[in-house]
Amino acid sequence: MSTFTAPTIAWAQLSPVVIVLLAAVLGVLVEAFVPAARRRVVQLVVAFVALAGALVAVAALWNGAVDSGGTEVLSGSLVIDGPALALQGIIALLALVATLVVADRTDTGEDAFAPSASAVPGSEYEELTRQHGLQQTEVFPLVLFATGGMLIFPATGDLLTLFVALEVLSLPLYLLTGMARRRRLLSQEASMKYFLLGAFASALMLFGIALLYGYSGSLRFSEIAAATADPSGLDALLLVGALLVVSGLLFKIGAVPFHAWTPDVYQGAPTPITGFMGACTKAAAAGALLRFVYVVIPGLQWDVQGVLWAVAILTMLLGTVVALVQTDVKRMLAYSSIAHAGFLLTGVVALEASGVAAVIFYLLAYGAATVGAFGIVSVVREKVAGPDDVDGDTAGTVLGEATHLSQWAGLGRRHPLTALAFTLFLLSFAGIPLTAGFIGKFTVFSAAVAGGAWPLAVVGVVASAAAAFFYVRVVVLMFFTAPAADARASAGTAGAGVADEASGADEAGAAGPDADGVDVSAPDVVTTATLTRPVPAATTTVVTTEGFTAVAVAVCAVLTLALGVFPSPVLELLDQAALFLP
Repeated sequence: MSTFTAPTIAWAQLSPVVIVLLAAVLGVLVEAFVPAARRRVVQLVVAFVALAGALVAVAALWNGAVDSGGTEVLSGSLVIDGPALALQGIIALLALVATLVVADRTDTGEDAFAPSASAVPGSEYEELTRQHGLQQTEVFPLVLFATGGMLIFPATGDLLTLFVALEVLSLPLYLLTGMARRRRLLSQEASMKYFLLGAFASALMLFGIALLYGYSGSLRFSEIAAATADPSGLDALLLVGALLVVSGLLFKIGAVPFHAWTPDVYQGAPTPITGFMGACTKAAAAGALLRFVYVVIPGLQWDVQGVLWAVAILTMLLGTVVALVQTDVKRMLAYSSIAHAGFLLTGVVALEASGVAAVIFYLLAYGAATVGAFGIVSVVREKVAGPDDVDGDTAGTVLGEATHLSQWAGLGRRHPLTALAFTLFLLSFAGIPLTAGFIGKFTVFSAAVAGGAWPLAVVGVVASAAAAFFYVRVVVLMFFTAPAADARASAGTAGAGVADEASGADEAGAAGPDADGVDVSAPDVVTTATLTRPVPAATTTVVTTEGFTAVAVAVCAVLTLALGVFPSPVLELLDQAALFLP
């Protein structure tokens, strides 16, 4: 008679993932059983406690993982080693800060999400839900489910768990992308594009997993790596399978040629979700790519390295060049994220222990700036001012986010703290010294040089120098360009009392582009011979909120400065945990 032997599960090592996923399930139950009036508060408590608990669990496991080298969990399905814990800590921290932005509401009680995501845009039902003030509190369990998948992704020890984690983190993001309160059609279009292209990338990865299983007879990373040491007649399966799995991971990072979803999704998604997705998804996918490249296919270095080199160079160049011509802030940051994916790949291609620590540090620096930048974008809004409200700072009707670059002109004069914080994040993206971005780029380029990939470092430096233009352009707009309201006032005064019998009108908004090539004209303002003041039009303001976004931006700013001025403690910690458990 056979007896059942219960498996031994290292629950302590699983605690960061278990805490977040159990909280996500609890959030679903909250949606079902907690009254609507109390639901939001309960969801906020569950989400914040879970993410903070995951961060504490990572800190508690850190010393043991560094000293022992790591632990295999669930028969090797998960590997909890130094890189895995470092990435889980970064993901939990960034998700906690991003959830602050997700949870924030304006002083009128509006959040960033549609009152009913299933309503047809522009329908009577959608208007009815808006009038009744309905809220989508299921956003919080969706964020937790996505975060749980992200925590699993860089710690996977076999291909099946890798694929499951990919779907767990992706499916909630597909839904969250289509839930924007404004620009509903654009949001739903972005969701559909993300879903279709994501399904295509998942299919590529699944096909690659099948080929690798056919080659090695195993799904375990360590066993596939061992099989690559013995040449056989099935080497073509190994190479094609490895490239297909890498392609699926490159899609989540947003690297060329798998980047097409990035600008549309970043622009169409609710801005708090864009920040969450841009920071946390990139960290999880880059961690999974690091493990796969460093553990599974080091024996294929000469076969795969050329492909990764080409992808890294194309990603840096395309992201930088296309970002130069963007006029929408969110699309500019989207193409910036593509360029940063190329910078990350220079550390991956290095195939050095220093490259692991460099990439992880870069993910922390980039993630902090990303969450902070999109947090600021979420509170910079358009506003319809009254006839006497030229400066745009008094009562008026607040509209959607002011994402066109011309609308950011003069923001530093009216809201200097907001503009200074955004400037800090832009300078970090550009890699200016004394910011975390500079240290991050320096470390990944140094690792690339140490690994013999110095041409990638050269391309990265050139791309960073070119990228500084479109970051500095926004800074110049905010601090050294007249606000649009001032331009309208000047145009209106000049046009007042001027009679032109031939034309009958004078276009007051024909200010044209400024010295930086950004059109700051106000085409919606027209003066005639009978006008004595400008016609009311949309201006730009920073809305008052409950304060969660301000806290998130402050945390991100502190991280950006601290990692730029005092990076040594973090770099030393990462150096101690830069070795993957085989």
